[in-house]
Amino acid sequence: MSNLLEIQGLHKKYGKKTALNDINLSIEPGHIIGLLGPNGSGKTTLIKIICGLLQPTGGSVLVDGNPVGPKSKAIVSYLPDRTYLDESMTVGSAIDMFKYFYDDFDEKRAEEMLSSLNIDPKNKIKTLSKGNKEKVQLILVMSRKAKLYILDEPIAGVDPAARDYILRTIISNFEPSASLIIATHLISDVEPVLDEAIFLQDGNIRLYKPIDDIRVENGKSVDALFREVYRC
Repeated sequence: MSNLLEIQGLHKKYGKKTALNDINLSIEPGHIIGLLGPNGSGKTTLIKIICGLLQPTGGSVLVDGNPVGPKSKAIVSYLPDRTYLDESMTVGSAIDMFKYFYDDFDEKRAEEMLSSLNIDPKNKIKTLSKGNKEKVQLILVMSRKAKLYILDEPIAGVDPAARDYILRTIISNFEPSASLIIATHLISDVEPVLDEAIFLQDGNIRLYKPIDDIRVENGKSVDALFREVYRC
């Protein structure tokens, strides 16, 4: 099976500061991977390079065999860690915008998820609660039929009930032949849905293994190991 994401010798520097140091990753289709690490570990920098929003200092990134560019961007669905929608627009206008920009956008899927949450497409985004804004953004991202989904802190800042909905949406809507990367520091919430985990620390990969292997080898949950590795 060919790798969906192939990263070799990836470096990123901001002046004298090294944000990523010799990152090597191979991710196959059909996996949900946790990109785990505290703030400042390099998670968002790595994600932005994969998505073509930052240029690396060195190394290579291939998405489904394509170097980062128009072809790779067409098959990556990205949820950033901050609100990106114009809050003066309606939810329906946001759907129309995604339908215009992305050929793989499934409007029916988006409308069904909005209906299940009782979110009226006529509502302006600025009138929604923080949790519902997060859900709308996630619905837009997960309604694409992409090959690689990348979610940067999708459950940060929302209540536990909203987190449960977000995780259920992720599991039930991503394409089985695709892979999904979830960047987070809220390990206990996402651990049940993960197949593999990457521990990133100071721009270096400290660990990359299947979840079950981590539990067996360490005799503890991924969350417990994370707390041990990153203990201040």
